Amino acid sequence: MTFTLKNLRDHLPWLQSPTVRRFSAQLRPKGNALPGIGGNVTEYVRTEAAGDLITAGLLPRRRRMSAADIAERIPLASMPHEITDMAAIRDALQTLYDRGEPVTLYADGNGTPLLARIHALHATDPSFTLRLEDGCVLPAGSCTFVSRLDSARFQFELTSDWTPLPGQPTLVPARFPALCLVLNRRGSRRLETPVAGNYTASFVMFGTPFEMLLYDVAAGGVGMRCAPRDAPGLHIGRKLQRVRLELNDTVVICDLEVRLSRRFRSFLLGEQVQIGCRFVDLTAQMQTLVDRAIAKMAQGRRP
Repeated sequence: MTFTLKNLRDHLPWLQSPTVRRFSAQLRPKGNALPGIGGNVTEYVRTEAAGDLITAGLLPRRRRMSAADIAERIPLASMPHEITDMAAIRDALQTLYDRGEPVTLYADGNGTPLLARIHALHATDPSFTLRLEDGCVLPAGSCTFVSRLDSARFQFELTSDWTPLPGQPTLVPARFPALCLVLNRRGSRRLETPVAGNYTASFVMFGTPFEMLLYDVAAGGVGMRCAPRDAPGLHIGRKLQRVRLELNDTVVICDLEVRLSRRFRSFLLGEQVQIGCRFVDLTAQMQTLVDRAIAKMAQGRRP
């Protein structure tokens, strides 16, 4: 027999008792406020992110951060572009929150990077709350924030006394930066795979075989796509060994590292996951095969 909420209450009348109703009302979240946040911040923006489960009144579940999530600072010799528009900065920070991207913190005078995440964004005020790892303390002064945003490195600097919220030492409020730097980390041209042809990646992970379509190829890595149900465990930092890449008439055996994982919606395929990978210790012979395959793809695109 299938119970709906209505007939379940009919069969279990104690669910309608005053005690149960009073207890349920106490657990029900109030408005848009997130639990566990003190101070004057009462309203936050929250949207659904890739791989996260968001329940009303609860924060999304985030995977545990590791050393593979540390992002290096943008080199001084590079030429990043600047973002000063406050709406664009908010959108970038919102994206980092939605996807649960780790943020690497470099405190002034401290060479040891710390890992954190954006815990919440204020709905109207240009401020956010940072969640540090347990046991981490951010010293007062200047701090550089670095994270990965799609195919780029996203970086900004802030100076504060970094005072945690009362009774919550891992939650630290901060203001929006006035300027952010964005450096595209793609060092080579990336070509989308043509519709005609066989472009796939096959590998085994935890004893389970996977086969995914390639949507682009570059000298430094490949991009794959699949349905969300077919991408368990493919998070940033995951190493994939002995991956068989079929680049039409070329076969390459290589190791990959996942560097990007995000959801997007395709008009024809619906919800999809984009997985960007870089080559790990690719041999000279395999690199030559990849370069030749890319050259053939580029030649086929010429009018």
